[in-house]
Amino acid sequence: MAAMIQPQIILLKEGTDTSQGKAQLISNINACTAVVDAIRTTLGPRGMDKLIHDDKGNTTISNDGATIMKLLDIVHPAAKILVDIARSQDSEVGDGTTTVVLLAGEFLKEAKPFIEDGVHPQNLTRSYRTACSLAVNKIKELSVSIEGKSLDEKRRLLGKCAATSLSSKLIGGEKEFFASMVVDAVMAIGDDDRLSKIGIKKVPGGTMRDSFLVKGVAFKKTFSYAGFEQQPKKFLNPKILLLNIELELKSEKENAEVRLSDPSQYQSIVDAEWNIIYDKLDKCVQSGAKIVLSRLAIGDLATQYFADRDIFCAGRVTEDDLQRVAAATGATVQTTVNNIVNEVLGSCEVFEERQVGNERFNIFSGCPSGQTATIVLRGGADQFIEEAERSLHDAIMIVRRALKNSIVVAGGGAIDMEISKYLRQHARTIAGKSQLFINSYAKALEVIPRQLCDNAGFDATDVLNKLRQKHALSSGDGALYGVDINTGGIADSFANFVWEPSVVKMNAINAATEAACLILSVDETVKNPKSESAQGEAAANAMAGRGGTAFRGRGRGMRRR
Repeated sequence: MAAMIQPQIILLKEGTDTSQGKAQLISNINACTAVVDAIRTTLGPRGMDKLIHDDKGNTTISNDGATIMKLLDIVHPAAKILVDIARSQDSEVGDGTTTVVLLAGEFLKEAKPFIEDGVHPQNLTRSYRTACSLAVNKIKELSVSIEGKSLDEKRRLLGKCAATSLSSKLIGGEKEFFASMVVDAVMAIGDDDRLSKIGIKKVPGGTMRDSFLVKGVAFKKTFSYAGFEQQPKKFLNPKILLLNIELELKSEKENAEVRLSDPSQYQSIVDAEWNIIYDKLDKCVQSGAKIVLSRLAIGDLATQYFADRDIFCAGRVTEDDLQRVAAATGATVQTTVNNIVNEVLGSCEVFEERQVGNERFNIFSGCPSGQTATIVLRGGADQFIEEAERSLHDAIMIVRRALKNSIVVAGGGAIDMEISKYLRQHARTIAGKSQLFINSYAKALEVIPRQLCDNAGFDATDVLNKLRQKHALSSGDGALYGVDINTGGIADSFANFVWEPSVVKMNAINAATEAACLILSVDETVKNPKSESAQGEAAANAMAGRGGTAFRGRGRGMRRR
């Protein structure tokens, strides 16, 4: 009898919450599905926008998947994986963030019935990985190269890719206008694909059409001292000096002490200070530069000094803008004014200060190296301009990717339907349960065209049946057919210039499959009581702190005054 009574083994701290088994797995799938439902309606050209209001009172209007996922304060540990894949898609290719979350959610949704029926998750993940590999290979097979085209034709093709990306954004109504601007900006920076070389400046007021591209550098007028208005505001072929030093009188340190034996020596110390600053200014003038920019302050004395000599100066220029000016004009940022030679000075064809809305902008154009561009965005509301900036970021990333990997595929759900058809056919050649799992993966891929139809208000069942029939043709003519958003039917996406770089689709399918497999492989969640109690104590302290001020007053039994 004593042998039957086993002592209780305690492994985890008291209060630790553990959830495991099938119920935990299904709970994780349900949490991910709830997150997907939150951004499902933002997909495609007719997608809706989300208004997110945070605790600081900031309001964001967006239909960019990565932005929404970042702003949603998700606490469920499994659902956070979807936030990570949206971020990775955004940093890797820039677009397709809603697509990747939607696909991951749909893969999990299709896996749920199998889990409930007792299928081991490892069998599912194995089949999903096989299907993912087949899908990526099929995309490579179906993609079309735009390499070897003439520059004008390549520019036109890249414009189509940018327009496809912008069509689902808030500025989709002006997609042709912005697409050409984005292509010009990316072409301007040449082989240097660092995004920092393309500046985006926002100026409230005016209409979207008032936005313009500067093939060079533009930045807002910095803080200026008296004498600034006397400086010339336009130069032709000026020399440009970039500094990283202060050009103003420095006050002594707090503990500085100067001992004088003779009062007449005091004036020589004051003169020495002035001589130091004048010496610096003289050297700047002698260099022959007509424009002096510094990352640090240029004081009122220096401003007036330069104004008297017809030199333009600007202090406290941001690091990004200074580096862009350096890249565009060929100048080198100097940390001293001694021995300034011609090689470290930059130049441009035209420099001018121009009024844009309520702001004054310093604009450098006709730069010799030409490896920078600046887009100045106009618009009515601040939220609108913020969303326009996010939209342009996606389009710039897409054009960069298309320029590097010059292969594109048909958009509008065409590639998804073709891969779905291919996987269904492949599944029939497999004996065993794996056939069902690959079939469910193929069905999940149809979520993209289905959601495009739902968001546009079309009958998704009707459109999908037409697409399935078209893609099933043995001649292969229907492989490029996708949803036609304008008519509610189907159309040749490639002929309608609805294109996207194949790297976007490959990355989305890879990331979504990995996320789905990761969530399916988790069968237990352990919640540490320490972290919960710490959060509880912090909340209690905060409440006590607030209570101490909010409820101060007459206690029970206190005499009225």
